[in-house]
Amino acid sequence: MRFDPDLAEIRFGAGLSPLLPPPQSAEDMLRRLQGPDEMALRFPVSSFDEAFAGVSDFRRLRKQRRELEGSSGYEAADKAFKTYRRERNETRLNWHGQRILRHVATRDGFRERLVLFWADHFTAQGKSGPMRVLAAPYAESVIRPHVAGRFEDLLIAAVTSPLMLHYLDQLRSAGPGSRAAKRRKRLSGLNENLAREVLELHTLGVGGPYSQADVRQLAELFTGLSVSQDQGFVFRPGMAEPGPETVLGKVYGGGRPEAGQVLAALRDLARHPATARHIAWKLAVHFTSDQPEPALIAHMAALYQESGGQLLPVYAALLEHPAAWQPELANVKPPFDYVASACRALAVPQARIAGLRAGQTRRLLLSPLTQMGQRWEFSGGPDGWSEEDASWITPQALAARLRWSMSAPRRLQQPLPDPRRFAGAALGRYAGERVHFAAGAAETEAEAIGLVLSSPAFQRR
Repeated sequence: MRFDPDLAEIRFGAGLSPLLPPPQSAEDMLRRLQGPDEMALRFPVSSFDEAFAGVSDFRRLRKQRRELEGSSGYEAADKAFKTYRRERNETRLNWHGQRILRHVATRDGFRERLVLFWADHFTAQGKSGPMRVLAAPYAESVIRPHVAGRFEDLLIAAVTSPLMLHYLDQLRSAGPGSRAAKRRKRLSGLNENLAREVLELHTLGVGGPYSQADVRQLAELFTGLSVSQDQGFVFRPGMAEPGPETVLGKVYGGGRPEAGQVLAALRDLARHPATARHIAWKLAVHFTSDQPEPALIAHMAALYQESGGQLLPVYAALLEHPAAWQPELANVKPPFDYVASACRALAVPQARIAGLRAGQTRRLLLSPLTQMGQRWEFSGGPDGWSEEDASWITPQALAARLRWSMSAPRRLQQPLPDPRRFAGAALGRYAGERVHFAAGAAETEAEAIGLVLSSPAFQRR
């Protein structure tokens, strides 16, 4: 393997920057990943616990408005609720700007990419008004601290997150033989959503060595996983199915229901050889191509198993394998990555993004993602965003990228950089003759910058 700094930043990082040098070695990338999370400190996003505390305020104000409907106090209650809801939406837009700025300013682009990858692997999103703004805090507190640790710790943090339990309807899942089911006839009963997604998406993978019986038994084991507005994640023994459960041939529980038996099952699933292969395959697809080299997958899976599911050795296996360094730019950047890497290439100042009003952030940095095919923080299902290039290169999506590249840069950076120098700064040796020619032949600076950003070379990594 011959390490390529430009390719390292384009393929594994946040994209090239005219202000920041690319990493000089794979060891440098891994060392930064193990160091302090400088971007989280510099561009803070609320913790999940802090943001989740606002859910009760949202519900309280909404309830007050409903109770006062038709009375003299309704107008004030309606105003208070709408003001609070608007402020929460504005906070979400601020978090979005902070996450863009992390990509613009980081020297640790591999970390930012891994946070995006794992937040998508463990997709969770709010389905009701008070929960719909929690995706960024979820990524901040549940995903980000664990990206360089053990997969089982990341798995447990995600599965027991209040947002995941809400998203996959685990909150009301009660064992058929539980005390709660016997007392309350209107309980919805056993819900298999979380168990199915843990096996199919989070650990063993589609086609993994599990049966419907394993799904059912794991779902029964998961009963009791719930959420308290004051405490966040809680385990409710009264909702848990009594007796032992058998998952992949191993028996869990049998005594008093407790969270420990659930965590034991999750750790065993995390260490399963099928999980090693599934995680290796997903990482290889994300960072190399839709059809990754089998040898790369095998190498990463072997390091996963040898290390007991430690993620750093898996990343090291990725970065040391020749298949990860094929010079052709293959994978299409999803919309968030595209916009964030464009802002980085433009060296958009912190003050510019931080100074945007909420409506400007929405128009310049959030709504365009939907037009490009990625409704940010609201994917179509628990399997997250597609990794297939074809999902991002539809005619409508490409037209949206072109519109953004032609109009947004001059609103984000003034003056615009010299187009010829910009082509080299944004793509290094991957600019190519066509990109340099387009940058020099365009009638205006804005058009030239747009042509560079909309070029196939910039849209791939």
